[in-house]
Amino acid sequence: MTAPDFDDIAAAARRIAGHAVVTPLLESPELSERVGGRLLIKAEVLQVTGSFKFRGAYARLSALAADERSRGVVAWSSGNHAQAVAAAARRLGIDAVIVMPADAPAVKIDNTRAHGAEIVLYDRWRESREAIGQAIAAERGAVIVPPYDDPGIVAGQGTLGLELAAQAEALGARLDHALAPCSGGGLVAGVALALERLSPATIVHSVEPRGFDDTARSLAAGHREANQPGAQSFCDALLAPMPGVVTFPIHQRLLGPGLVVDDHETAAAMAWAFARLKLVVEPGGAVALAAALSGRLDCRGRTVAVVLSGGNVDPATALAAITGRPPPG
Repeated sequence: MTAPDFDDIAAAARRIAGHAVVTPLLESPELSERVGGRLLIKAEVLQVTGSFKFRGAYARLSALAADERSRGVVAWSSGNHAQAVAAAARRLGIDAVIVMPADAPAVKIDNTRAHGAEIVLYDRWRESREAIGQAIAAERGAVIVPPYDDPGIVAGQGTLGLELAAQAEALGARLDHALAPCSGGGLVAGVALALERLSPATIVHSVEPRGFDDTARSLAAGHREANQPGAQSFCDALLAPMPGVVTFPIHQRLLGPGLVVDDHETAAAMAWAFARLKLVVEPGGAVALAAALSGRLDCRGRTVAVVLSGGNVDPATALAAITGRPPPG
């Protein structure tokens, strides 16, 4: 597959205009004082379906030809891509089947079903979601819409980078670094492609939970590496086994060193976002903020943009984080 470029991101932005939310870039003096620099927060928790995933899903589905739309789509996801594809498909009048792990947060399963998608549950430890999805697509003639390893998806996620660059400029901010949560890497790849054109001095970093730091290790090694079996994290949205075929070459060319945080640092970031920013953030959506607050990236004297990528979290998990109890993962 051909990697997307800046023109693809610009085209995706035109397709999602009026459908996706232009999420705000927030600034908290208290937060900036805490890290010793200027910290800007891209609040993608306020996006349609509660995460950045709607950008890529709507951009990809809206580009389908009429005959492709008539055959429906199949996607696999632990939750945020699932909700995004289901919502985009409903708006566009497309039938959607979503393959989801049975242990995905109930709020994500319920929200996906509420958008009208057909859900197929599987055991993430014993079954392959890709194999299940591919079999359904072959049986029904449906179009596969993967969560990250697709040029159209990456281009859609890159629209966040377009907004970020324009909003930072409007604030008079020259971004030294930008931090984005990373699983398969579609978001951070798209953001890096956008900033390469619009803010080339900005160093973009992937942020991952410990035990699922395949992108950080792959960047250091110079080739794709997989996560070790048996690793656990409560960041359910960031558990992809290894970087994507489409995304990793973009990572290699454009990203700075990958950053890694532990679940306790992530829970502390969730609590900070709730108490100080008044935002509900899911674990996977909070890892970039965790990297800044924990000092995994030294923000002193720097202007840093942080993406809060999603806010779809079960109440019990959110309550545990904001009350300081150990992460449940």
